[in-house]
Amino acid sequence: MGETGSTEKDADRRIGRRALLIGGTAAAVGTAVLARDELARLWWRAPGVEKPREEGVVDSAGAQWVAASDANWRRADRPADYPIDMVVIHVTQGSFASAVKAFEDPGHGAAAHYIVGKDGHVTQMIRELDVAYHAGNRAYNERSVGIEHEGFVDRPQDFTDRMYAASARLTAGICARYDIPVDREHIIGHVEVPGTDHTDPGKHWDWGRYMKLVRQARTALA
Repeated sequence: MGETGSTEKDADRRIGRRALLIGGTAAAVGTAVLARDELARLWWRAPGVEKPREEGVVDSAGAQWVAASDANWRRADRPADYPIDMVVIHVTQGSFASAVKAFEDPGHGAAAHYIVGKDGHVTQMIRELDVAYHAGNRAYNERSVGIEHEGFVDRPQDFTDRMYAASARLTAGICARYDIPVDREHIIGHVEVPGTDHTDPGKHWDWGRYMKLVRQARTALA
């Protein structure tokens, strides 16, 4: 899963393009760095700025919406403020239900955008336009979509045919939406995120099989 702390909450000090628009006048006259940082952090609260959001609407057709606690993600306007160019593959180290429960818990401090079950069921818990706390690295969180997979890294039987197929379709759709190359530089495991202490998806995750399925699904969407 994602990180267990909540160090990213309201700690963002990057200035998105919309923040620059909101604070253009102040910045033009030499607004202090701190003031600009606060605008970057709070831009989405300004009236008329936030992208239209409809409760329960999913980004991936067929997914079920279950909202994560808003303590486990940060509202954003991706890809307008943070370009999305990566998908991060996780394993829950637990059941599907336990992962959903954890992401609904404000004390957990982490959540991914999606969870894929052994039966191929997909639940979306955070909108793709928002930043999920899943990778343990702020920059990677800002530029990626996180997908959890039900199971344990040391149990190859948890990675079922239905899971691989459903996850591949999900990843292919994300790559299509944001023009992400279908390769291992842009579709990575949690273990490959700099600074993480996680090992998922582990040695039993069949990357060759998975990438082949993603490429096939991406071609079908072309």
